[in-house]
Amino acid sequence: MRWRTSGVVCPPVASAPSGTSARLILYVGKGGVGKTTLAAATAARAAELGHRTLVVSTDIAHSLGDVLDRELSDEPRQVGERLAAQEINVLEEARRSWGRVQASVSDFLRKEGIPDVQADELAILPGMQEVAALAQIGRQSHGGAYDCIVVDAAPTGETIRLLSMPEAIRWYAGRLRSWRGRLNRVARGLLKNALPDLDVVDVLDELAVRVRELRAQLTDARRSSYRIVVTADRMVLKEAQRAETYLNLFEYPIDAVVLNRVLPRTQTEDAYLNALAARQEGTMAEVRAAFAALPLFEAPLLVDEPIGREALAALGRTTFGERDPTAVMHIGPTQRIERRGKEYVLQLPMPNVEAARLALTKRADELYVEVGNFRREIALPRTLAALAPGVARLKGGVLEVPFQQPEAEQTGRQA
Repeated sequence: MRWRTSGVVCPPVASAPSGTSARLILYVGKGGVGKTTLAAATAARAAELGHRTLVVSTDIAHSLGDVLDRELSDEPRQVGERLAAQEINVLEEARRSWGRVQASVSDFLRKEGIPDVQADELAILPGMQEVAALAQIGRQSHGGAYDCIVVDAAPTGETIRLLSMPEAIRWYAGRLRSWRGRLNRVARGLLKNALPDLDVVDVLDELAVRVRELRAQLTDARRSSYRIVVTADRMVLKEAQRAETYLNLFEYPIDAVVLNRVLPRTQTEDAYLNALAARQEGTMAEVRAAFAALPLFEAPLLVDEPIGREALAALGRTTFGERDPTAVMHIGPTQRIERRGKEYVLQLPMPNVEAARLALTKRADELYVEVGNFRREIALPRTLAALAPGVARLKGGVLEVPFQQPEAEQTGRQA
């Protein structure tokens, strides 16, 4: 087991925090990096340490049952002592949660004059499947039956859309309310029968409130953590960096990175395997540099695929060592964006770095920070990708990079 951290606060939280909510740990990352196996290994190890644990899959293409070697359903099933597992049927849950409201919203839009096909499309709330999965997890976390819930989340892109849903639901409910108010003012009651029933907007409001409450839990670093799974592959690393950026953007706490399928570092008589291990070591150095502010755990590439609770618990012990995997490994954002007047400021914790050795380069939606021989790549959100970086400054171990409109665009607007 290898674990290292640099300038990281690692409070000794060895169990679920006090209160009625279970500890939530969500594994995210590019498809195929091993999120399911690591989520199951974390859950199996947590149960072995005495935590009442539930491991949940929210991916449409479920494989959690295969890893546990048990048949699962959309309700929690006991798969061992203090360990339960669940594969949420997100399509069915979305139909059950949203179907009636969707039909009512579509009918309302048609009565407002929107063509049938467009009305049906507009009535589909983007990401409703992910919201349904979140709602399921929220109910389980408040039920009191579990100390810890480990979530095998959908691939990174889908997860990012899921994370933005609370704001989208509130916007959607607000639009429906404003449409109704506008029609009331124009028609003055003449179109009363053409307006949607109040309970449609009320249901949306209730949904927004529930998701907002769940979002409050998901952004509380004392109760919830996101763990990014990577492999020693540059394409996977870039996707992981993008996930880090957007998780920080929406204020979802990341507490660790797990580097999966690490080859042994011992030399062999096989030149091909030695070259493969050397190449992986180089990419691993890039991973460590990219996530310098976070604890990094390594999960080995095993000869036999870990299937079943015992093998998964063993993988959990190897990956986390003596650390309790339910502990909060890190508190604090690894990057932050603030609006200051007409510019945005990107803040990056960089302790023990000298300002004189800093150099910045921006290419498209990536920012390269060079400190001597060290280089860190940062995936920029679309808000910053279209802006030009200004003069960076180092204050109290935090690198601040201002972004603003390019001078040519500012001059054009003034003209």
